[in-house]
Parts: sequence; C-alpha cells; structure tokens
Amino acid sequence: MNPASRRKRWIILLAITVVVLTAAGSYAAVAFQRFQDSRSAASAVNVASGGALPEAPFVLFRNTAAGQGYGMAGTVPLAAPGGRRSLASEACDRVYGTARNLVCLKTNRGLVTNFEAVLLDRQWQPTGRWALPGIPSRTRMSADGSLVSTTVFVSGHSYGAAGFSTETSISRTDGGAGTGSLEGFALLANGVQVTAADRNIWGVTFVPGDADAFYATAASSGRIWLVKGSISARTLTAVHDGVECPSVSPDGTRVAYKKNTGTAMAAHWKIAVLDLESGVETVLSEARSVDDQIEWLDDGTLLYGLPRDGAAGDSDIWQIGTDPSAPASLFIEHAWSPSVVR
Repeated sequence: MNPASRRKRWIILLAITVVVLTAAGSYAAVAFQRFQDSRSAASAVNVASGGALPEAPFVLFRNTAAGQGYGMAGTVPLAAPGGRRSLASEACDRVYGTARNLVCLKTNRGLVTNFEAVLLDRQWQPTGRWALPGIPSRTRMSADGSLVSTTVFVSGHSYGAAGFSTETSISRTDGGAGTGSLEGFALLANGVQVTAADRNIWGVTFVPGDADAFYATAASSGRIWLVKGSISARTLTAVHDGVECPSVSPDGTRVAYKKNTGTAMAAHWKIAVLDLESGVETVLSEARSVDDQIEWLDDGTLLYGLPRDGAAGDSDIWQIGTDPSAPASLFIEHAWSPSVVR
C-alpha cells in the first residue's frame, strides 16, 4: 500500500473514531441530564431535608422514591413508617445505623468510579471514611455503634450468579485496628479447618451484648454455613448449614436469614428463622425470592427489601411475622436497606 493510500485510511479511521466518541459523549450527556432532571423533580413521597437523627425509636433506610432525595439516607418514626420522611444529603447504596451514629456505603461515579464507606454522626456529619475494594453489598453495626461490618462484591454483582466473590471486614469506629478481611480468619467445620482457596465470607450480624462475637455466612467447595465468629480468636466456626445473610434477633436467641430453595444456578431465597439453642428451622410464608439481609423490627417481626415490579431502581420494605403462617405486608414504600434504631 502506497503512503497516500495509507494516509487516507488513517484519516477515515480517525474521522470514524471522532464521530463515535462524539456520539457516545452526547448520549452520556443526555443520559446524565435526564438523571439530574429526574432527581430535581418533585418527590413521589412526602419528604423534608436537613436536621439531625431523630430520637429513638426510628427506622433508617435508603430512599428510592423518584424525584428529589432519590438515593439519600432517610428516617421515619417507628410509630409512623408511612409518614413524612426526613432525608439527609448523603446518597447511599446501603445504610445502617444506631442511636449514636450510622454508616453509609456508597458509589462515587466519575471518570474513575470508586466505592467507600462513610461514618456519620447524629448530625449527619462525616467522622471517618475508608475506601472499599468493590461494589457495596451489605453492612451492619453493633448496637453501641463501636463496630461496623462491610461486605462488597470484588467480582460479580449478585449472590445468585455463579463465580461471585466477596470481601468482608469489621472496622472499629473509634479508630482502633479492625479485622482486615475475614477470609484471614480460621474457618472450622465439624472440628476441621477449611483451607480451600475458594473460601468466601459475607453478611455479618453482631451478637447483642457481646463485643467479641458475630455471625456470618461462609462458603467453600459448594457448602454454605452459618458461622459464629470471634474477633479476638480470629475464628469462624460452622454451626448450621444453608444460612445466607444472617441477622440476630434483638434477644439474641434466633437468627433470621435467606435460605436457597432453588439451585446454585437459579437461586430462590425463602425467609427462614433458626432457633440457636434447639437448632429448629422455621421457613416463613413469603413466596417471592428475597435477596436481602433481614432486619428485625421486633422479636416477632422481620423487615426486608424487595424490588418494585416494573420500576427499575425502586424498591419497597416489607414486614412479616415469624409465625410460619403469617402473611407479608407492605411496611415502607419506595425504600431499601432498613435499620431499626431502638
């Protein structure tokens, strides 16, 4: 090919590249403007901005109502979950809190997207932040606000997908040393240490009244366990099979969780409750697949999030009694990631 022909081909290629990049940039600009317009529109629910965390009891959650305040952390009084919601100016993917402080897991979108955890005080002011190594998935705090756990996807983005991998750690809100990745803890099943490289830990829940203990899910070689963890001993001990995303009851006697009644490739998660002393498992009546970490409203009622049908990015918080015949009912519309602060 002579130099003139080669130059002509490069000019054509350059022109095509410019057209493609311009079109992509225009599409991104239009999409971003539509997103901004949707967020500046009037909210679909009754909202107010500003102010500190209310006095307990209240429910903290992520607002998913279209319009102003979409994605922001919000609260409602526990006695009026359908009432006016007070919104912070902090956007969160996942949120959890106590009467003292709260944690917000968030995605910072830009030329380079990154993820972080932000610790906030009662005035919604940041008191600490740290980078997360992947997509936010789960978070919990101890009742006194001294410990916070985070789970992120470092590969994959769904617990129902094959090949997902998570990283889970526990941090101290006073600035003390955390645990690092829980995959560094010794995993014990039936008295034998599991050393397989495919170990995966997620969904921490703290034990009430015990600053050293927590429960979580551990998986390896196709097995899934509820494990009880010790921060000081750096151990995870299997106590029951088939438990995902556990949540300890306020009285510390039971664990609520999602239980896969489908297959590894096509998961369907039922809500179940395990009595820790007797080992008796009760599966509840909710027929829909619940991919969430359950929250306890009280000792007899559970909360969980479900996507809203036909509304991408929107969800609702539902409640159900721990009696196996109890029906599910709507608790908070257009909301996600509930945290009951007593």
